[in-house]
Amino acid sequence: MNSKIQSTLFKDVFLDLGREILYFPVWWYSAGFRKTAASRLESIKSMEMRLGLKIWLINIFKPMFGQYDIPGKIISFFMRVFQIIARGLILIFWSALMFTLIIVWLCFPVIIILGIVINLAAL
Repeated sequence: MNSKIQSTLFKDVFLDLGREILYFPVWWYSAGFRKTAASRLESIKSMEMRLGLKIWLINIFKPMFGQYDIPGKIISFFMRVFQIIARGLILIFWSALMFTLIIVWLCFPVIIILGIVINLAAL
């Protein structure tokens, strides 16, 4: 092999790989975190849209199925309250899960490094 090809190979493979390895933590805690957090927040918004919680809240005092008599209004109100509570709990659970995933994202590299150090110390 000629020395120019060896030099280019060394630069392309080893130096770029070294830069990528050194840049990884910076990316993980900056751009990677922003993308992950934005994705999880979008997932929470999407779940709220699927559950229709805002619509249930807006229509809490409107009778369901056009039942404008007193029993229809009472049943509709309590049915909507039940739906709002149930859907609200689902949304709270989903939000907690998404925020947990964000925390796991932040802790994951530290956990991996600790696992490597502990296993190397055991040798």
